Amino acid sequence: QVQLVESGGGLVQPGGSLVLPCASLRSIIRFTVLGWLRQAPGKQRELVATITSAQSTNYADSVKARFTISTNNAKNTVDLQMNILKTEDTAVYYCNARSVYYGGEFWGQGTQVTVSS
Repeated sequence: QVQLVESGGGLVQPGGSLVLPCASLRSIIRFTVLGWLRQAPGKQRELVATITSAQSTNYADSVKARFTISTNNAKNTVDLQMNILKTEDTAVYYCNARSVYYGGEFWGQGTQVTVSS
């Protein structure tokens, strides 16, 4: 069983910053791809950022130069650093992991991020 637990969501003003950690109870070095997706009210879930086991990263155009995804192997976390937040970043953010070793794709429960003045 692979469990992913997100935290760090909350209310932040436009221009502010948040860090979203996603903790895995299993070693993250066994994951092929780790990522963050988000879903705003009335919209489809969309990719925010991914990082591979080779540390290759990919970002949605809307968050490039503002968000950074990284892994911490010692803590078994994949973190999303979000800077210069905008109201349109408001969404539920989900952690996602894919692993051949663990046998599938796994999701966290989601954490709400609200950007508002």
